[in-house]
Amino acid sequence: MSDKRWKLVAATMKKNNYNPRALIEVLHVVQDSFGYIDYDAMAYVARELKVPFSKVYGVVTFYHGFMSKPAGEHTLVLCTGTACYVKGNDQITDWLKERFGLDPNQTTPDNKLSFMAARCVGACGLAPVMILDGQIVGKLSVEEMKAKIEEWLSDDNNQ
Repeated sequence: MSDKRWKLVAATMKKNNYNPRALIEVLHVVQDSFGYIDYDAMAYVARELKVPFSKVYGVVTFYHGFMSKPAGEHTLVLCTGTACYVKGNDQITDWLKERFGLDPNQTTPDNKLSFMAARCVGACGLAPVMILDGQIVGKLSVEEMKAKIEEWLSDDNNQ
C-alpha cells in the first residue's frame, strides 16, 4: 500500500472503526482519490468494511455521483427528472446516441466525452437542465441545447 491514495482510504476506514455505516463516506474518498471506483476498489472496500460486495456495487451503481470507470475529458450530465423530460431532455438523449454513439453512463472511445444521466439535479426551475463539466445550463430549447453541447466541445478543440 505504497500509494498515498490507498493510505487515505485506509485512514478513513480506520477513523470510522471499519463500521459498515461508513460505506458512502469511504466510497467518496475512493472516488475523490482515484476519480472512479473500479471492481477491485469495490472488492477492497467490501472486504475491509465486512459488507457484501453486492451492497458496495449497488451503492456505486445507484448514485450518479459515483463512477465505476474513468471519466472522459468532459462530462455531460443530463437531468432525466419529470420537468426536464417534459421539456425535451429525452430528445437530447436520443441525439447523443445518434451524434456520439453514447448511451447514458458511457464514454466515447477517444475518452473525450462522458455522458451521464441523473434522476434529478435539483434545478427544476431551470428545466430542461444539463451540467457541462460542473456548470449548470438550463432554460434552453432542444435545438439550443444541441448547439451548446457542440459549442462546448468545439471550444476545447480550438484551445
